[in-house]
Amino acid sequence: MRERMLRAGGEGFADYELLEYLLTIAFRQGDTKPLAKALIREFGTLAAVLAATPDALQRVAGMGPAAAAALKFIEAAALRAQRVALDRQDVTLGGWEPLLAYLHSGHAHRINEQVRVLYLNAKNILLHDEVLSEGTINEAIVHPREIVRRAIEIGAAGLILVHNHPSGDPTPSHADITLTREITAAAALMEITVHDHVIIGRGGHVSLRAQGLMGHDAG
Repeated sequence: MRERMLRAGGEGFADYELLEYLLTIAFRQGDTKPLAKALIREFGTLAAVLAATPDALQRVAGMGPAAAAALKFIEAAALRAQRVALDRQDVTLGGWEPLLAYLHSGHAHRINEQVRVLYLNAKNILLHDEVLSEGTINEAIVHPREIVRRAIEIGAAGLILVHNHPSGDPTPSHADITLTREITAAAALMEITVHDHVIIGRGGHVSLRAQGLMGHDAG
C-alpha cells in the first residue's frame, strides 16, 4: 500500500484501504483490513468514520481508546490544514469557498448536531472558531446572550453561526430561523454583526442570509 501511494497517489484507494493503513498507527502488528471494513459498514464512508465520536468508534468491535484517538488526531490534522486557508483573509468575501469546505469537513458527517460560532474582527478575519454546544439546536442549549457575551470577551465585531443537520437535509427549521433572528437582534444591540447562519448537511448547505431569513436587524 505504501508503494502504491508513493507511485500513484491516493485516488486509486477505496475508503476501507485508506482506513486500513491509518489504523496501523494504533495497531503495529496484525491485519487491520477486517476492522477497517467493519468501520465502513458501521458509518458508511471514511469521512463519516473520522467524524464519529470516540465513544461511537469504540462501540465497533476491535476499536479501543488508542485506535479511536489515532483517528481523531487524523481528523484534527485534516481540519487544521483546511483552516489555514481561512487565515488572514476576509471570510465573507473571497474566503467563502475555503470556509464552506472547512465547514463541510467538520460537520457534514456528524451523527449529532453541533453548533459552532466563527468570531470575526472588524475586517472579517477569523479570530476564533468555537464549538458552542452538542445536541439539538434550540434555546435550551444555545442562548443568544452567551454568544454575544463571548463575542465581547474575544473582541469580535462580527460572527457567523454554523450547525449541522445529521439527517443530511440542510433545510432550516422554524427553530433555526427564530433563534437566528434572536441572536441577530441581541448582537445588534452591542453593534456586533451576524453575517450569516450556515446549515450543513451531507447533501449541501443552506445560507440563511442567501435565503433572506436573517430578520430585519441583520447587518
